[in-house]
Amino acid sequence: MFRITERKELNPSVTLLKIHAPLIARKAQPGQFIILRVDEEGERVPFTIADYDSNEGTITIIFQVVGSSTEKLNALRPGEFIADFVGPLGKPSELEGLKKVAVVGGGVGCAIAYPVAKKLHELGAEVHSIIGFRSKDLVILEDEFKNVSDIAKIMTDDGSYGEKGLVTDALKALIESGNEYDEVIAIGPVVMMKFVSLLTKTYGIKTVVSMNPIMIDGTGMCGGCRLTVGGKTVFACVDGPEFDGHEVDFDEAIQRGQMYRDFERRSREETCRILEGGESNA
Repeated sequence: MFRITERKELNPSVTLLKIHAPLIARKAQPGQFIILRVDEEGERVPFTIADYDSNEGTITIIFQVVGSSTEKLNALRPGEFIADFVGPLGKPSELEGLKKVAVVGGGVGCAIAYPVAKKLHELGAEVHSIIGFRSKDLVILEDEFKNVSDIAKIMTDDGSYGEKGLVTDALKALIESGNEYDEVIAIGPVVMMKFVSLLTKTYGIKTVVSMNPIMIDGTGMCGGCRLTVGGKTVFACVDGPEFDGHEVDFDEAIQRGQMYRDFERRSREETCRILEGGESNA
């Protein structure tokens, strides 16, 4: 059992949890993920590590409440426990030697982009961060990004905060103003990563994306997280989660990600009724 030490609501649909997991915290690195089960009957769900503290022995995850498992997870409070918490899994981000990097985060993906920006800053790289949200009330980790970035731009779709527009608008402006990046790292919705990669390809800038498909065992055996990268089948859990954005088949990834949307919606509705003390028809 793994104890929750801190809980914070970052916006109406996104929550931060710190979990006491000293063995994982000791080995965790940016870009890696964990798989958890909320309770003994829960499904296995992957979450990228948003932060870690080896001295405290804690792992931080940040998640959006979108399905039954995240609904149950969101209902937990400090002092309560998560049944299973496994990691660190996946390959760490390859950041050594980079001198100037643009880190692009979208929505809750900013929680994954932040530890990457933080590590780059610690390594002495020049970091330009671009984080995008639909509106002001969904902005997260603004101060954290500013603290580790030489340039930090906030974009909102509706213009209610920061600059109005898409993250690709800000990235294009930075590139065309003369910034020469060793690499662009994009983390967020698959559609966002697709268009960042299409943009950077026109400039010949190496681009890395973090893929988070449906995942079950985290060891490459189930095949649920398979992707096509460079015309070959790979598995996000053991070959990633980071890949060359210019080689990922984003359209296939989007299609696979939509397969269980109706099931997830019904499952969340059922979980909400249970948590609210309602009666189930299942």
